[in-house]
Amino acid sequence: MTMIVGYAADERGKAALHLAGMLARSAGDDLIVCSVVPAPWTPGMARVDAEYQEYLAQSADDALRRAQSFLPTDVPATYVRHSARSAPAGLLELADLHDARLIVLGSSSDGVFGHIALGSVTDRLLHSSHVSLALATRGFRCPGDRKVARVTAAFGGTESAEDLVLAAASIAADVGASLRIATFAVWSRPAYTTRLGTEPEDLVLQEWRAELDKTVTATLAQVRKLPEQPSAMETVVGSGPTWAEAIDDVGWDAGDVLVVGSSHLGPVARVFLGSRAAKILRHSPVPVLVVPHNRAEELADQATVS
Repeated sequence: MTMIVGYAADERGKAALHLAGMLARSAGDDLIVCSVVPAPWTPGMARVDAEYQEYLAQSADDALRRAQSFLPTDVPATYVRHSARSAPAGLLELADLHDARLIVLGSSSDGVFGHIALGSVTDRLLHSSHVSLALATRGFRCPGDRKVARVTAAFGGTESAEDLVLAAASIAADVGASLRIATFAVWSRPAYTTRLGTEPEDLVLQEWRAELDKTVTATLAQVRKLPEQPSAMETVVGSGPTWAEAIDDVGWDAGDVLVVGSSHLGPVARVFLGSRAAKILRHSPVPVLVVPHNRAEELADQATVS
């Protein structure tokens, strides 16, 4: 299989290459490292247009040569310059051309270090891609021999959550990693002096967790029926008064990746993040794989019959 890496000649590009190397090494995939340049306008009389296109092409080729020094030599890679009307369009064109299962991207340099920040390209792809996306945290680095150790599926308890977990289980089994099903509860407990009359809120939380346990247990039972299974499985609930604290509550290690699904409110064949997934993505301290819900269904079906 093939992964497409969107390479930019700055810190985003290096983070994307480190993540792509870890993912490709784990899955045994080939990489296509791509620099997209704007497609030329209809040829005109002005020589400056041709000179500008030549400058862009040369800059892209120079960037791709530098990229070769950042990617470990044990990962097979091809470096290409692709002309398209926009960077998102060019990456999707290459993904279709090579039947790629993943597009790997870095975070915006304007974001918080160690977290994911969306730039214009990543934001556009999160609203239009029919291919799964892997997003590196800003400044992401890993040793040249690292593989994915654990895949965490963000479980929301919705109707499509089981497909996402099965898809994540399929990914974990494919790369020889363990699977963790994580649910995040953002809930702020009132201060002691103001807790009078809050017992109903505590009861609601207890009932929610009890119902969640049933759903997660049933989903985990489905995972155990898969022909190819992750190396190990566990479930966890992260809680806190904010999304950042709830996500941090479950603990994260080197080699972790987080898998989130897209919203059913968006186009059926595209990513389109819902508000919950967007918050999880923004506060994740590890790389995130975003899977369109139709792709999650396909992976779940493939895992069931493989």
